[in-house]
Amino acid sequence: MRSRWIAVLRTPVGAGAGVLLLGVLLLALFAPIIWSHQASAIDTDHLLEGSSAAHWLGTDNLGRDIFYRVLVASRTSILLALLATSIAVVSGLALGCAPTLLGRRAGRLTTAVVNIAVAFPGLLLALFFAVIFGVGAKGAVLAIGFAGAPAFARLTQTLVAGVAERDFVAAARVVGVGRFRILLRHILPNIAEPLAVNATIGAGGALLAFAGLSFLGLGVQAPAYDWGRLMGESLNSIYVHPAAALAPGVAVVIAGLAFNLFGESVAKGFGVPVLKGARLPDRVPETRPAAAVDDDAVLVVKDLHVSFPGPVTPVRGVSFTIGKGEIVGVVGESGSGKSLTALAVAQLIESPGQVRAAELSFLGAPLLGRLAVRSTAAARRRLLGTSFAMVFQDPMTSFNPTKRIGVQLAEGAREHQGMSRRQAMARAIDRLRAVRIPEPERRARQYPHEFSGGMRQRAMIGMGLMGAPALIVADEPTTALDVTVQREVLRLLEKIRTENDVAVLLISHDITVVAQVCDRVLVMYAGRIVEELPSDALATGARHPYTRALLAAVPDLDTPLDEPLAVIPGRPVDPAQFPPGCAFAARCEFAEDRCTVEDPALVRHGVDHQVACWNPQATAAWQARYLDSESIRTGQR
Repeated sequence: MRSRWIAVLRTPVGAGAGVLLLGVLLLALFAPIIWSHQASAIDTDHLLEGSSAAHWLGTDNLGRDIFYRVLVASRTSILLALLATSIAVVSGLALGCAPTLLGRRAGRLTTAVVNIAVAFPGLLLALFFAVIFGVGAKGAVLAIGFAGAPAFARLTQTLVAGVAERDFVAAARVVGVGRFRILLRHILPNIAEPLAVNATIGAGGALLAFAGLSFLGLGVQAPAYDWGRLMGESLNSIYVHPAAALAPGVAVVIAGLAFNLFGESVAKGFGVPVLKGARLPDRVPETRPAAAVDDDAVLVVKDLHVSFPGPVTPVRGVSFTIGKGEIVGVVGESGSGKSLTALAVAQLIESPGQVRAAELSFLGAPLLGRLAVRSTAAARRRLLGTSFAMVFQDPMTSFNPTKRIGVQLAEGAREHQGMSRRQAMARAIDRLRAVRIPEPERRARQYPHEFSGGMRQRAMIGMGLMGAPALIVADEPTTALDVTVQREVLRLLEKIRTENDVAVLLISHDITVVAQVCDRVLVMYAGRIVEELPSDALATGARHPYTRALLAAVPDLDTPLDEPLAVIPGRPVDPAQFPPGCAFAARCEFAEDRCTVEDPALVRHGVDHQVACWNPQATAAWQARYLDSESIRTGQR
């Protein structure tokens, strides 16, 4: 932070604007103390005189020195502009955060009001509010403050929307942190910097607007005065005494430039947005009535659908069950619906996305439907916060960059387990030690950027272990890590499963990783499970052409170096335009006419094997070829 400020001040524009702004603020602070007497002294012998050695800018109609009055007016002008900016920032912050805190209808109403207000010019809004609040300094401050609020509200909506999509916010939701606390502790600290920069720029605009209202007679009233009022009083004699009218205008320009240039320099140096808007929708899940709950399973998912306006349905009828201490893998290409399935289970699908299912229950507690409505929101948060853990695929965005690792781990324990600050920190250090992070006492006091990628991922797993998790959902936890760290993370998950009888849902695009650590494998394509089978049967028993294509696309030691790597022909289907019949038919070498007309259901082939295919393949030749390449890869030949 300090280095960035130094870098800004080292630039010519930044240094010049900083010095100019400092000079303006010092003038506003000390000018009334030093020159107030000279500015208010009445001299009837020298009325309306021009510039002279005694009076550099001449005198007004009471013989008062205009130069000193311009200097003394700096405090009133800048103070009122800063007050108006504060009102604009506070009001805009409240309006911009309202969609995050309020329900769907109230949030949409607030957003609509902001969108309508932004469409009007700021000066027009200021004049409108000036009429409402009345003539005078107080009315002008309120008018300019509320006129500037819509722009800050739009900016706040944009910034909140960007931060709310980060993984550390989703993690806070998973552990059951309330909306207000998420906003206060996780979102606002990450948007404070651009808001402060834009407030600095906005102060220059507020200064100009306030001078305009005072010039029109709607702002500061006699006997008080600011730069705008001084311009208005000198307007009648501008042709015979131009210095008296131009001097306050020059002061407004200089002060406005100081605020604007300094704000622009900081914005450029920090790389923050400047008053650009976006909208953030609220989450309103639409569900079906839940079915009976299986008390023996950790997680039960039946006929899960996730849809978005369009209509787009990237998850279509997914069903599976995870038992205690079981590791279930989900594989498939990007866009197959793996992560959306996990987010739906974790209750993290945001509006306008909709989640519905015949049954979605965790530890016997329904998460959707009428039975879920009967339970309190606090009870569901407590259940997910203590018994559900989620590890995201990007370790860099899994933590709030403005808070120390130990504080972030301790938050869930304080929220749901009633621990004191000291107890929660001790628990956080113990969990960091449990996931094999060296020197956990020192590391708990560090920020996320001071951790390596593998350490951040292990710390994220440690956050899930702050309670007593029954299920860990790991969404591609090894994607951004090298192979050595991948092995460490996978071994850690296996160790946690073995020692604590924790169920794990491991999502990955790497089918070999899933085959190594999982008990069962779910293969997803186009939002559906197309095959489910034990991981030890994956090498020889895969029957769906898509599963076999995924296996064949994995290079091994037998892969010819002078030939192109095996790929799956074609491209995944568009979730907004699913073709009739089997979604994989256009890419399948075994497709028949029936495949392009009828969509196959998931049919059982044996005790623990299901396949959704009209023409499942299981030939001895393919098994022999795969076994031969597998033996080479594992060094058995």
